[in-house]
Formats: sequence, C-alpha cells, structure tokens
Amino acid sequence: MRAKFLLTAVGVAIALAFSGCSAPSPTATGGPVRVVASTNVYGDIAKQIGGDRVRVDSIISNPAQDPHSFEADAQVQLAISKANLVIENGGGYDDFVGTLLTGANNAGAKVVNATTISGYDQAGTFNEHLWYDFPTVKKVVAKLVSTLSSLDPAGAETFAANGTTLAGQLGVLEAGEASLKSSFQGDGVAITEPVPLYLLEASGFTNKTPASFSAAIEQGTDVSPVVLKQTLSLFTDHAVKLLAYNEQTSSAETQQVLAAAKRAGVAVVPFTETLPSGTSYVRWMTDNLATLKAALQ
Repeated sequence: MRAKFLLTAVGVAIALAFSGCSAPSPTATGGPVRVVASTNVYGDIAKQIGGDRVRVDSIISNPAQDPHSFEADAQVQLAISKANLVIENGGGYDDFVGTLLTGANNAGAKVVNATTISGYDQAGTFNEHLWYDFPTVKKVVAKLVSTLSSLDPAGAETFAANGTTLAGQLGVLEAGEASLKSSFQGDGVAITEPVPLYLLEASGFTNKTPASFSAAIEQGTDVSPVVLKQTLSLFTDHAVKLLAYNEQTSSAETQQVLAAAKRAGVAVVPFTETLPSGTSYVRWMTDNLATLKAALQ
C-alpha cells in the first residue's frame, strides 16, 4: 500500500537538523499540552477533548492541499520536536510522522495511532481512511482522553467530560448511518477512491467499483482501458445509485466517471480527506450524511 503523504529528502534533512530537541512536560512548564496531529481531522478531535488545556498543530490543514504531494518543512519539524502528544492515522497513510519523530529525537512524546487502536486486521485489504469509521473514532477519543489525562492530571475531569460529549455526538452520527441503511440497504455505490467507504458501507451501500480502478486512482497510476470500461458501465447499466468521489484529487479517468454518472442521472456526492475550513469534525460528518441523504432523495 502506498503511503498517502510523502516526506521528501529535504524534509529528512530538516528532521536530522533538529535532532537533539525534546519537549518539556506540560506539568513542568505549567503550559498547555502540545499536540501535533498528522491532519486537521485528528487535530480537531484533540481540540474538542482538550479545549484550552491543549495547543494543537495540524500538519495537513489546508483543504486545497493535495495530501498525496505533502512535503515537510522546518516549521513542521519544529512542532514535532516540541510535541508532548502526536496523533497519526497509521496504516501506511501518514508514515512521515514516524520519520519526523525519529529525526526530532523526541522519544518522550506520546503517540496515538488510530490504526493500532482500530483493531482492524491489516493482513488483508485494509482501508486506512479511519476517520470515516465512527466506531474507530470513538476508540481514538477514549485513547486521547486517557493519554491527555496522563500528561495533564489536573485536566482529567475536563478531558473526560469533553470525551463523553464527543462520544455522544458520534453516537448520533451512527444513528444517522443506521437511518440511511434502513432505506438503502444493498444499493450499489461507485467510488473514485475508498476515502468515505466506511461511512457508505455503514449506511447500507455495497461498493460495486472494480477494486483495480479505485486502487489505481488512489496510487496515481494508469487505469487500464478494460477496467475503465467496466467502471463506466456501472452507470450506463444503472448498477449504482450513487457516485462518491474524492474532490481533492482529479484525473482524466475520474472526470470520465463523473461525466458518466451525470449523464446517467446517478446521484453524485463529493467527499474530502481533510476537514474543510471553518467547521468541526462532527459538523463535517453531519453535513456528509445530510448531503448523502439529500442526493438520494
């Protein structure tokens, strides 16, 4: 599986230049817990739990940034070197985090890895877009509550209360999926990439897309003419009710698929990998579910 974010040779050199740095404990300084998240998705979740008792830096935060072409810079490495807590998705999605941590020589930082927490078996096919899987996000929330409490015991009550609130909101999102499932159980869906697939499957949809198509799009490789034809036939044959596409990445093949869906009158719903500006994780996912429901009605 290709790592989604790339750490360039320049980034490695920067990492080595910062070796020797280590973050002071928040209890020693009296300041907030320094948190670095690989994306603003996990950054927002940490902020919702930590409130004013955390300072959060998200490495990927610009919704216009193509996550596939990320390059680390000195500011990123400095944040890593000072972090008390680092949150990564894992599963091959953001491997650059481990490289940067090693370069920063910040062995004292606590690391929360969503893939490790998820419990999914990675031996087979594994969809690493775990922030679209609400049961995993609940586990991440619980882990962040306990980890932040160990770093800042005085804030434990605050972290627990905020974590409970967030878990309840995630429960509402799961109920939204269940409501969609009651109406669309077994209906076919096409995807350009497996970004929202956890949410779609929990909402009752069956992915009809040839695996080699979505894999090629995700990896940035060419789609064979045969596979492209099979994918386009999903729309001409009316085998799917919905096309879910990643609007942060585009190619000639995805544009053909998008055009075919529109010609066939198939509902089209865009999804993103990172949190849009000016919103929260829960609001973002609430809007995703509402958009999905509206498109199908």
